Amino acid sequence: MQRVAQATGFPDRDILTCQVRIARLYFPSGNPLVTPEDIGRIVRETRRTQGLRQDQLAGAAGVGVRFLVELEAGKATAQIGKALAVLAALGCDLRIEPPRMEPPPGAVGDEPRT
Repeated sequence: MQRVAQATGFPDRDILTCQVRIARLYFPSGNPLVTPEDIGRIVRETRRTQGLRQDQLAGAAGVGVRFLVELEAGKATAQIGKALAVLAALGCDLRIEPPRMEPPPGAVGDEPRT
C-alpha cells in the first residue's frame, strides 16, 4: 500500500491509502452496484483504521463535521464533490469504469476475421 502524508494535526502521521472496491450487488449486466451505505461504511472504517476522529478528517477534507457524520451514515443525497474530497483526504482511489459497449452489427472493424 502507498503511504500518503496528510495534514491531520499530527505532522508525523502517514495515512495509508485505501481502495474503494465493492462487488456485493450486481446489475443484470454484471456491473457492481455501490450504495451510499457502502461508501459511508468505507469512509468510517478507513477513518477508524487510520486513527482519525471525525473532526480531524473533516478538517483535512475541508468539509463540516455534520457532513462527514451524514456521509458515514450513508446519506443518499450527500454532495458528490464533498464526498470525493473526503475520499481523497483518506487516500482512497475511486475508479469508475463505463460499461463495455459492443459495436452494432456491421460497424467498422466488425468484419469477420479469416
